Amino acid sequence: MKIALLGYGRMGKAIEKFALERGHEIVYTLDKDEVQGALSSADIAINFSIPQAAVANIKLALEQQIPVVCGTTGWLDQYDEVVTYCASQQSGFLYASNFSIGVNLFFKVNALVAKLMQSHQKEYRPSLEEIHHIHKLDAPSGTALTLAEGVLGASNLKEWELDGTSKDKLNITALREGEVPGTHTVKYTSSIDELSIKHEAFGREGFALGAVVAAEWLVGKQGIYTMDDVLNIS
Repeated sequence: MKIALLGYGRMGKAIEKFALERGHEIVYTLDKDEVQGALSSADIAINFSIPQAAVANIKLALEQQIPVVCGTTGWLDQYDEVVTYCASQQSGFLYASNFSIGVNLFFKVNALVAKLMQSHQKEYRPSLEEIHHIHKLDAPSGTALTLAEGVLGASNLKEWELDGTSKDKLNITALREGEVPGTHTVKYTSSIDELSIKHEAFGREGFALGAVVAAEWLVGKQGIYTMDDVLNIS
């Protein structure tokens, strides 16, 4: 498989390592003003650029009918635009807020817990906390937003807020500390106890490997997909 890396920072380099180990070839890299290789020779593109460059990068590949796996967060206000463009180019697109297999299983556990807690909303108040490294540009994280969707889907609360105190919204606390790769905790707190579920990443390897696995699955396909499709857990 010939891969184009759109964004060649720390995640891009981690993806390159796993891709090469699995017998793939990097034929194009794009990072800021640095371009190497030929995008047209790629079978698949993986985008981990900064949020401001995500949509342009995605469209750059899709216009050449190159399917795109995207892990950049912070641009989802333009998600529908990208989906429409992908269809017009008859290509493939897969977005995930997190490519870690463990996190995607955690999403399912989160939705199940939220459903179990649905009949106990008067006693237990949900909240989210996410911790990432100081270099992360967006807050809350895309993973936290996906978790929030799972909680809100089974709650009387309809909206989330960042570092807020409103009783009518789901509070998300976003912390930036050192080089933490990613820790997410969902809590249900009552006056007498607290139930929590947590996922802690020990490094970026799980994200990078998951992105390569997603690219292997998406290559040659048309349409819009998620990691549920890749892992067959929908």
